[in-house]
Amino acid sequence: MTDAPSDRLLPLPDDWRRALAVVAHPDDLEHGCAAAIAAWTDAGREVAYVLATRGEAGIDTLEPARCGPLREREQRAGAAVVGVSVVEFLDHRDGVVEYGTALRRDIAAAIRRHRPELVITLNHRDTWGGTVWNTPDHVAVGRATLDAAGDAGNRWIFPDLVEQGLEPWDGVRWVAVAGSPQPTHAVDATPGLDRAVASLLEHRTYLETLTAQDPETYARDFLTGHARAAGERFGGTPAVAFEVFPR
Repeated sequence: MTDAPSDRLLPLPDDWRRALAVVAHPDDLEHGCAAAIAAWTDAGREVAYVLATRGEAGIDTLEPARCGPLREREQRAGAAVVGVSVVEFLDHRDGVVEYGTALRRDIAAAIRRHRPELVITLNHRDTWGGTVWNTPDHVAVGRATLDAAGDAGNRWIFPDLVEQGLEPWDGVRWVAVAGSPQPTHAVDATPGLDRAVASLLEHRTYLETLTAQDPETYARDFLTGHARAAGERFGGTPAVAFEVFPR
């Protein structure tokens, strides 16, 4: 049986050179779309990461002053596995990120610095589909990223950024939301899947508190399962799914 045309995921546009991924926490991209990022960097595309927090509230047994630097190191290591060398942190407080102009300004500034054609973020909707509730940080950062893609191109919003030498950038062509319960597009996960698993495994300290499973078993099962599920709407090819908002 084949999917109905309306159910099929379209290939994500690939006529771009620079992407910026903006998420709330270390591990968000590794749980979400690292297989796609690995394929993109293999193809010579530039991808940079911007994280709103350092994930310092993410491990109950580690106080934030110790947890934040550890999770930053794990994030930089995970990014390197998939070919990303630029990782920036905005230093909003983990767990209490607030949607608003301060967050939009910080993300707009990052977009102006990096001047991407593609912006990537994580699910900004209330749930992951059904009754699985999303976290406030994901919702705030995802929504602010969608808004900041427009803010970045308007010199009269956050005019202090121009004074700092950050000229408007109206070159964002798409915002792609990983983990959305309403995906529209996908990227073949096959070439980058093993590196995505290795990238997630760099968050070993976090994973050991997240699950009682062996971390490698957890990482491979989690990423492979999601890739196969997305692939059911992508011609049977394991995939990373995105909800794409053109600009």
